[in-house]
Amino acid sequence: MSPVHDGPGLRVGQGIDVHPFADDPGRPLVLGGVVITGDGAQGLAGHSDADAVCHAVADAVLGAAGLGDLGRHMPDTDPAWAGADSLDILRRVVALAAAAGWVPVNADCTVVAERPRLAPHTGAMCDRLAAVLGAPVNVKATRAEGLGALGRAEGIACTAVVLLARATDRGGDAGGGSR
Repeated sequence: MSPVHDGPGLRVGQGIDVHPFADDPGRPLVLGGVVITGDGAQGLAGHSDADAVCHAVADAVLGAAGLGDLGRHMPDTDPAWAGADSLDILRRVVALAAAAGWVPVNADCTVVAERPRLAPHTGAMCDRLAAVLGAPVNVKATRAEGLGALGRAEGIACTAVVLLARATDRGGDAGGGSR
């Protein structure tokens, strides 16, 4: 068995989150910290605000920092997180990573949704997420082309990849520079 090696101060984490649409017609659809309206927007079911984008990014941050997953830190069985703003959850996760000596370098997300059309909102999602991460974020949207539960428009999924650098390396060769 080979020894564990942290590498040159960079770590990659991945996250995924899936939520079905809520039955409550008054529940807002929140993705990447942005409230999406019109074009058939329907809120997602979940314990917090069910922001699948924030949750996927948060899991990717935690994974890269070696801190487990979102359910370990903010379980959906804890009433304290009922209705929580997922940008705040992400902010707390970034603080946990920072306390462990890691800072975000960048994030890349892909949202899978048949509806609503998300392209008009991805720029705002990038801005909101980048403000919390303190690093560039890219958000893309795609469709499942009618395949499976996502293709039948039963919910929304998001995948995310996050690169973290040791806090002392961020300004150097580990992807530093202006943000």
